[in-house]
Order: sequence, then structure tokens, then C-alpha cells
Amino acid sequence: MDQPVKRAKVTKVLGRTGNTGNVTQVRVEFIDEQNRSIIRNVKGPVREGDILCLLEWEREARRLR
Repeated sequence: MDQPVKRAKVTKVLGRTGNTGNVTQVRVEFIDEQNRSIIRNVKGPVREGDILCLLEWEREARRLR
């Protein structure tokens, strides 16, 4: 079960979400596909310019309300 890992760079921090605000919603841009970006939820400290290793990259998070 060796799935490839895709790397993505955080381009914008959109805000906090979750019951206690412990999840950050970010927009990421894939390093190997410069024209493709998606919104993901990230747990833990994150800021613009960070590189994320995504095990699953097809799913996109819903926007904050």
C-alpha cells in the first residue's frame, strides 16, 4: 500500500475552524502542478510558506461559514 505523497505549499491561511478552533483552514498549491490549488484543513501550527505532505489530495475541505 505504497501511495505516493504529494507536496503542497501553503499560500494563504484562511482561518480557524472546528469546535475549539484547533484546526486551521489553508489554501495550498501543489509543488509539481503550479496551476492547481485546493483548500485543506490542517491540525497543528501552520503559516504561509510551509510545505505539507498530503497523503490524500483529491478531497477538498468545505469553506468556513
